[in-house]
Amino acid sequence: MTAIGQARSATANDERGPGTTPALAALLAGTFVGTVSNNIVNVPLNAILTDFDAGLGGGIFVVVGFLLTFATTMPLAGWIGDRFGRRRVYCAALLGTAACSLGAALAPSLPVLVIWRSLGGIAAAAFAPAVMGLIAWLFGPARRASAVGAWAAVNGIGQAVGPSMGGIVSDWWGWRWAFVPLVPVALIGFAATLRYIPRYPGKKMRLDVIGAFTVTAGAALLILGLTTVSQEQVPAWVSVATIGGGVVVIAAFVIHCRRAENPFVPIDLVIESRFLRSALAAFTQMFALGGVLLALPLYLTGSGSSTTQAGLMLFVLPVVMTCVAPVVGRLVDRIGARVVMRSGLAVLIGSQVALAITLSADIRNPFALGTVLVVAGLGIGMVQTPAAAGSTRSPAGAVGTGLGLFNLIRFGGSAVGAAWVGVAAHLAADPYGLLFVVAALVVVAGLAGTFAGEDPVAA
Repeated sequence: MTAIGQARSATANDERGPGTTPALAALLAGTFVGTVSNNIVNVPLNAILTDFDAGLGGGIFVVVGFLLTFATTMPLAGWIGDRFGRRRVYCAALLGTAACSLGAALAPSLPVLVIWRSLGGIAAAAFAPAVMGLIAWLFGPARRASAVGAWAAVNGIGQAVGPSMGGIVSDWWGWRWAFVPLVPVALIGFAATLRYIPRYPGKKMRLDVIGAFTVTAGAALLILGLTTVSQEQVPAWVSVATIGGGVVVIAAFVIHCRRAENPFVPIDLVIESRFLRSALAAFTQMFALGGVLLALPLYLTGSGSSTTQAGLMLFVLPVVMTCVAPVVGRLVDRIGARVVMRSGLAVLIGSQVALAITLSADIRNPFALGTVLVVAGLGIGMVQTPAAAGSTRSPAGAVGTGLGLFNLIRFGGSAVGAAWVGVAAHLAADPYGLLFVVAALVVVAGLAGTFAGEDPVAA
């Protein structure tokens, strides 16, 4: 081979990267386990409370405990991945999730179950920053959008399938069995990771303790406050004070990081247009998805549908997202992430308006609802992939804390969307029109945010 041919071959290899299909499958196993773990108990929660003879006030922490530790520790998990190696941390997360799932299935009391769920959230927090970082490392620019598209599809599938799977398994075999399928999937992912993913070297670096503490504590206060807004047993002033405290602590985090010599998260990189646009789009997309996943089952079951029927209707979302993921990945490579993401946000706005009209008019026709969900799934699929790809291509996405912060913002959108469902239910006797009109406006804000700052140079 001539020198020119060798150079071209090397360039092509750099463009494609060393990643393989089995390596991607190993990473998707953890992605699926992490997202399903987040909402696997949403539907069987009543069965859990009945089994332990507990009230909703204490039982809600089976859900909230996982969400709190899962979302808030993502930036720190990203730092640990950079420090000790992303493959090593990813493997530990898989084993930890398997152990915590088994512990939850065997929990003898509600407090023990809450502890196992909270520990499981810490383990699962490492999945998103580790997987996104390993994808960016293994797959070059020519294949990265397609790989991120597969990641985004599995992410959406896990979010949509989790509640349905938890309800169906609980109905057939009991709520404890809902945790069991996660164990073999995590162990298969662990074995495949050791076999197909090369070692990712860690690097010595100092931890900005103040920055890590403030972003974690601030996010925890915000998410805890938001999740208690719709809880009648929690006084309104407690929720407001908790949210206010979170805002103050996050403000302290930003001020500290702007002044620190080696900040936990470089603020200048976070406000760079590619990362900022991607994060805003991801937040609004997850806000809409979180609202649909919570509000639609409530609407369907309140209209006489069974839990299984409601779960099957929700399956429309992951089916559509899975089908569009490879197409979206190719479109991102061909015409750019910016156009695809903005188009997806526009489609998502239309779907939220359609849901507001359909549900407020009490249209129960499965074909009509299914058609609206197809449009919603199309919009979500067109936003997830370019937003995630944009974050990995940004300077902030080159560090684990940046990827952790991106995913904290993503799941923060889901938490806010779920909280808004509860607030809307208290504000109106027929809340669905209000709920989805506001969701549409939030997505409009996300679309406007994609024009913030200067257009980044293509990467």
